[in-house]
Amino acid sequence: MDKVLWWLILGTKGGLNRAKIIKKLNERPYNANQLTEELNLSYRTIRHHIKILEDSKLIKSAGQKYGKMYFLSDNMEKDYPDFEKIWKQLKEEKNN
Repeated sequence: MDKVLWWLILGTKGGLNRAKIIKKLNERPYNANQLTEELNLSYRTIRHHIKILEDSKLIKSAGQKYGKMYFLSDNMEKDYPDFEKIWKQLKEEKNN
């Protein structure tokens, strides 16, 4: 797995929130407002993490009636099985 994914999730403050965003976007595309509601995080927090993820892990649609929609990039979809392993490890560590 590429080092960028590890860094995004584990290497910086807020990595768990970025992991939650990636997990949601694997289900379907969301806009920032929908992610705010789904994850119970502030809009500002969502926008901050989306900005970090945009360059390498997310693709955004052109502005729509409901705002830009975000999708996982092809690169992130390829890395998703590895992401799932990291996610499970984080969850297990948090529960112990």
